[in-house]
Amino acid sequence: MSIRRKLFLSMAAFIIGMGVIFALLTKVVVKDILDVMLRVDRSKEIEELSSVFADYYEKHYHSWNGVKRIHIDTDIGKRHEEVSFVLLSPERKRLYSAGDTRHEWVIGLGIPSKVQVNGKTVAFLYYYDREVGNMSKLRMGITSSVTTLLLFSAVVFVLLSLLVAFWLSKRLTAPLGLLIPAIDRLGKGEFGVQVPVVTNDEYGKVAQTFNEMSKQLQRAEEARKHLVADVAHELRTPLTIIRGKLDWIQQSGRSIEPESLLPLQDELIRLTRLVDDLHQLSLAEAGKLPLERKPTDMYTLLQQMIERVTPSAEEKNIHIHMTCSTDKTTIPVDPHRITQVFLNLLVNAIRYTPEGGAVKVTIDEETTMLRIAVADTGIGIAPEHLPLLFNRFYRTDEARTRNRGGTGLGLAIAKEFILAHDGTIDVESTPGQGTTFIVKLPY
Repeated sequence: MSIRRKLFLSMAAFIIGMGVIFALLTKVVVKDILDVMLRVDRSKEIEELSSVFADYYEKHYHSWNGVKRIHIDTDIGKRHEEVSFVLLSPERKRLYSAGDTRHEWVIGLGIPSKVQVNGKTVAFLYYYDREVGNMSKLRMGITSSVTTLLLFSAVVFVLLSLLVAFWLSKRLTAPLGLLIPAIDRLGKGEFGVQVPVVTNDEYGKVAQTFNEMSKQLQRAEEARKHLVADVAHELRTPLTIIRGKLDWIQQSGRSIEPESLLPLQDELIRLTRLVDDLHQLSLAEAGKLPLERKPTDMYTLLQQMIERVTPSAEEKNIHIHMTCSTDKTTIPVDPHRITQVFLNLLVNAIRYTPEGGAVKVTIDEETTMLRIAVADTGIGIAPEHLPLLFNRFYRTDEARTRNRGGTGLGLAIAKEFILAHDGTIDVESTPGQGTTFIVKLPY
């Protein structure tokens, strides 16, 4: 059963139940109010008649034999008009009747009472006169009218409420009706499918969340496909070179000189580095990267890294300068992982900075974070490349980067290592002026 039908049936059952309860309670309350308002006090007359019949019953040895011949000598008939009364046995048989009114009317419109002897009910007495009859007729008429009006009102109320319930159930479940086909399409592998957001309530939030999830699944699927293609592409080049060299060695038939094996060794090193990078990246993305955090002075660590890359910088006449504006440079990090991050940033800065340029490293304190920026005066990066710069195997200049030995994983690994330290890494760049990588690590 659909949610819409369940919702409608639940609301319908509640509405009908409340309508019936309202009608019954109103009828009972109105009837009680009318009984009080239209009650005629004939207790004195009824008491006199009950006393007469009770005395007769006792004197005749608890029997009603001959009661029809009894003569009731009271002035009740003089007090009110059209006085009549009927006496019935406990078995509802007529024992005695007096007056000109039909006994059916007396029983239906009269005031009932019990005739009791020694606490036992021996008969039922019905008293009637014109005023009592008029009041009873009025009470019955009002009760009947109120009952009819209540029933009609209840039916109209229930019908209108059911229409409203049907409309509400349709309206409330309409967003789900739009979402279900999209979920089916997503389940069949149609990633990126979107649903219209038609409300601003919880259903709208569900639709927005679904759309975002669908986009993420699409991006993940595209990344997976690109990863497979990129890995295959990266592996193909060194494997082709190794295979070509081996084929040439086999076909030449000459002894192998050690120098001839150096290209093979270079390609094997490249393959090993690619596999190691992929392994580290997969561990970092899965949150399983082992970290050995310990208090580390980042100023000293960066100085050591600058010394390592200084020979490469001097070859291009590039000046590396570091400034520090805070005394709080010690933070809990894994020195090995962080060294890998900043070494990659420094090497990239030197690689893409022309001769005579400069690389500047700055250390600042920013609230609860240590801010480290690596800026160069290189060729810069176009704005369309910045959002994709930390993706796996992404290169702004495909051919040049591969020729220079990069795998396209360095920045992706750097980002994951920084995220593993609960930090952030961002990039700012202006084409032709340079690029700045900004790393923030918590104290």
